Amino acid sequence: MLTNLQAGDAWIEFPGTSGDCEFPRATQAIIRERQWRQIDPRTGAAAEDIAISRWEDPRSTSSHQATTPEDRYFVGIALKTTRAKLTRDRQVIFDGTMPAGTLYLTAPSKPLAVQFQSPCAFLHFYISADQFPAQFSGTEGLNDLVLLRDPLAAELAKALIELGDAADHEFTRCIGQTLAMHLARLELPRAKVNALPKWRLRRVEQYIADHFHRCISLSELANVAGLSRMHFAAQFRVATGYRPREYLLNHRIEQAKTLLATTERPLAEIALAVGFSTQAHFSTVFKRITDQSPARWRLASKGERREVQALPPRRPATERDWISAAA
Repeated sequence: MLTNLQAGDAWIEFPGTSGDCEFPRATQAIIRERQWRQIDPRTGAAAEDIAISRWEDPRSTSSHQATTPEDRYFVGIALKTTRAKLTRDRQVIFDGTMPAGTLYLTAPSKPLAVQFQSPCAFLHFYISADQFPAQFSGTEGLNDLVLLRDPLAAELAKALIELGDAADHEFTRCIGQTLAMHLARLELPRAKVNALPKWRLRRVEQYIADHFHRCISLSELANVAGLSRMHFAAQFRVATGYRPREYLLNHRIEQAKTLLATTERPLAEIALAVGFSTQAHFSTVFKRITDQSPARWRLASKGERREVQALPPRRPATERDWISAAA
């Protein structure tokens, strides 16, 4: 089941931690997985009613499969934007872009396969069924739930990542219980809306990429997709997690980031180049999406590049910040 929660335009950038995959230790509250959705039993974490692990894969493509333990719900929260295809018994559950903060859930004893089409990083929660209300297991639609924009899940993940190895078991347990209560209280939509078909979505994405520098109306995008405005807007949101206007603004901001990082062009000129009519509007939207002003983001980007250039040869590269840009 695919749905979206109401959320503001602001999104979250997750700070990175060390990319070294150390062997999990029993004292760690957040275990590093060696295999997707598999916690080493020697850590003892699998015996706890709430266990949290971290999965990272830098490869551009990878495939995995796993079965949720019989007494647990599994919840994954994306730490960075990725493209993924979730399937079970040849049935496609989800196929598309998962923005940072995306949450997906599978019920106990359910097998699941995934194909990642870009590097990925997730927090994985294994929550005992006892942590949920008794009626939770009988509620239709909660298995294979995918929330493309869940601000609470994103904030909970951010809190865990910021603490890193300093997080203790009491704190992670509290986070897991909060997540369980959040999922149990979700009010899911009664009417199911199908996602925009891939071929229509590609046409719209390409159209936005070609014309983002000028005003694009909802009617214009709906015509490109060959649908009415109402049907297009609803199906586009299911497919991407964004309203068409939000997607366009995020695309413009990503283009602006490239210009800010690679050129010395004035902010007013960059604002016009990416489709904003004024620098003030550009700055407002940029800060709302990235939590930084364009000028501050440019300074931080240049400082990061200087740090990378100053590294001695063959020294292991430091992990960069998670990027929660829209695909």
